[in-house]
Amino acid sequence: MGHPANTYSLVADIGGTNTRVALAEGRRIVQGTIRRYSNNAFPGLESVLRRYIDDEGGVDPKAACVAVAGPVRDGRATMTNLDWTIDKETLARATKAETVAILNDLQAQGHALGHLDPANIRTIMPGPEVQPNAAKLVIGIGTGFNAAPVFDLAHGRIVTPSESGHANLPIRNAMELRLCQFVSTAHGFPAVEDVLSGRGLERVYAFLGHEANDPREAAAKDIMTACADGSDPRAVDAARLFTRILGTVCGNLSLIQLPFGGVYLVGGVARAFAAHLTAFGFADAFRDKGRFAGFMSNFAVHVIEDDYAALTGSAAHLVALSNEPNDHAR
Repeated sequence: MGHPANTYSLVADIGGTNTRVALAEGRRIVQGTIRRYSNNAFPGLESVLRRYIDDEGGVDPKAACVAVAGPVRDGRATMTNLDWTIDKETLARATKAETVAILNDLQAQGHALGHLDPANIRTIMPGPEVQPNAAKLVIGIGTGFNAAPVFDLAHGRIVTPSESGHANLPIRNAMELRLCQFVSTAHGFPAVEDVLSGRGLERVYAFLGHEANDPREAAAKDIMTACADGSDPRAVDAARLFTRILGTVCGNLSLIQLPFGGVYLVGGVARAFAAHLTAFGFADAFRDKGRFAGFMSNFAVHVIEDDYAALTGSAAHLVALSNEPNDHAR
């Protein structure tokens, strides 16, 4: 397969287990170019990208952007479960691209807003009409938990990084206090992502077994399967408790950031829960803010069901960097 030189951008989404790479034309991912690579088969990002370039017939991209599941500082990314060097120098050397960028994966999701197929966005809580340039909030629930506010300003879009998943988990009642004590580790009081993540759902399930003096373990995917088919009442109870805590945390983050442009839930766990959030009380927990309960109706909540949104966001970010006409995010 041959591609014209200096025409496409190369974009990648680097997770803890796999890296997905694609070519983009402007903000559009080129059909048939998405490839997935297992990280443990490569010594580093450079070798993954070189393999991809070879697999795509020696493509010569004009720009490259990678989204990383970890904090990015001064052009360098660090990942908890992957000992790779991810910096702009490595990215430029591997791709020979003239323009390179590194984003946190939630930043990439934020840059994707407004450029996704509406069919891949599920509305959980409708809100009032959105005004142009209203702030938005992306909340990621998957292997971990994180959030990133999205601001559309006169000179373009800014998506600021954070590590919201490492804040302390909030407590509203005695059961949630016992859950926190159950989940507590050598690191002390549990963080948000110790409960609101795939492994967190498994901990909630184990906690309910501990409460019932009937300890059992279950994998997150099996818990969600049991929710769908009703085969395990404890799985439903675990998902319901998980959902209410998720609603509380998302409501807290919304009060902090005031995302009048909407809250967007992303990630594998968010997609798995999308069909259950309404029935399991997400909205009630989200709005349970005392005298601010009515105010919470200002924030619509959606689930992004596009597994490649981070690739689209990376492409959109490169368009903005290129200073092409109409490059400001709408």
